[in-house]
Amino acid sequence: MSQAPMPDFSSSVKLKYVKLGYQYLVNHFLSLLLIPVMAIIAVELLRMGPEEILTVWNSLHFDLVHVLCSCFFVIFISTVYFMSKPRTVYLVDYSCYKPPVTCRVPFATFMEHSRLILKDKPKSVEFQMRILERSGLGEETCLPPAIHYIPPTPTMDEARSEAQMVIFTAMDDLFNKTGLLPKDIDILIVNCSLFSPTPSLSAMVINKYKLRSNIKSFNLSGMGCSAGLISVDLARDLLQVHPNSSAVIVSTEIITPNYYKGNERAMLLPNCLFRMGSAAILMSNRRSDRWRAKYKLCHLVRTHRGADDKSYYCVYEQEDKEGKIGINLSKDLMAIAGEALKANITTIGPLVLPASEQLLFLLSLIGRKIFNLKWKPYIPDFKLAFEHFCIHAGGRAVIDELQKNLQLSGEHVEASRMTLHRFGNTSSSSLWYELCYIESKGRMRRGDRVWQIAFGSGFKCNSAVWKCNRTIKTPKDGPWSDCIDRYPVFIPEVVKL
Repeated sequence: MSQAPMPDFSSSVKLKYVKLGYQYLVNHFLSLLLIPVMAIIAVELLRMGPEEILTVWNSLHFDLVHVLCSCFFVIFISTVYFMSKPRTVYLVDYSCYKPPVTCRVPFATFMEHSRLILKDKPKSVEFQMRILERSGLGEETCLPPAIHYIPPTPTMDEARSEAQMVIFTAMDDLFNKTGLLPKDIDILIVNCSLFSPTPSLSAMVINKYKLRSNIKSFNLSGMGCSAGLISVDLARDLLQVHPNSSAVIVSTEIITPNYYKGNERAMLLPNCLFRMGSAAILMSNRRSDRWRAKYKLCHLVRTHRGADDKSYYCVYEQEDKEGKIGINLSKDLMAIAGEALKANITTIGPLVLPASEQLLFLLSLIGRKIFNLKWKPYIPDFKLAFEHFCIHAGGRAVIDELQKNLQLSGEHVEASRMTLHRFGNTSSSSLWYELCYIESKGRMRRGDRVWQIAFGSGFKCNSAVWKCNRTIKTPKDGPWSDCIDRYPVFIPEVVKL
């Protein structure tokens, strides 16, 4: 007689629930261990009875000196703990600049300008068209007024005008949202990578709003698209040593002086991807801001790969053969970004991942390194650690690569893709447009965790973890207010122009 076939385990048992059971068991191991211990103690107390318990209590002799010493020790340990505990840093609110419709650059307009500006270089025009078709950008992205001229007029005055327009608009909106007065700002940090005039942009803000003479101001430049999180890290460190203070961060990139008019393909890429934008963020360590703050900063991890030559030169400002300045993006950029991300998540993983994922990663590592088993490296499931992901909208390839490597769903990267489609690559401010998208969709709930990931020249990978402090109502204004209802939209692989 032929034996009956073995039942298919994968079909008879839902592996999904097996995995969920494993995660619950490991993540709540101590709690589950405590239950039987408490049950044994309760049973023992019931067995003894009240008279025996009272007898045991009376047999204990408490000396007054011992009691006072014990109380002093407890108070001393508690005092040391609370004094050494880092101050909680809150994100009270933020605002994102919404460009006027007069600055919009539809595909047809962009290509017409490219043909007129590069009329003697048809191959460069064709290259830009192919990039734009596959970029993931939409028809409503914006460029500053100076780039709309034929030819563009990237003068210092035009660059300052763009800086004033994007920064002051975002700042004014932040003041209206929070009720913050300029005189209440203790720390000011402005980051802009490629435009660094004298006086600085931070001095420009101080002059505009007549800020205090003792304000602690900083101007960060040359740090690429990840400079926004570097500013957050700097603000966090300053708020640790300056109690009862408020810090304002302005993240932007000024496009006007950085429009490349040459013929090098690697330097034409930024023209197709970068667009105007800005964000102003209010952070605070005041306890009174705890109840109105949107988020609490949990972790911030910075990874710098500048010691490696390939990483250092992969995003490099230089002159081409004709002496025209532009940003050269290396072909190895995605591979370098992947290495930087790997180093970053190796650091942040133990801080945020549940015990179940850390245990699986450890077992995988031991199996491969010690026993030489031919296992694939285990990729932790970061979806168990975060509800929302804000991946820097640097380009379609960046988002695709991170979605693949972190095994994220389309919904997890929706905010990044839609931000790239609606606003383009706004550099360091893109993370805040993405966060605003999630809020505008009404998805942010109290206790939700957000992972912001940014990449920048150098090469850097920085990430921040925020915890939502309160359920956030859908904002009635902001950069998404007039278009959120039609998002998400389908973005084809290629848009034929």
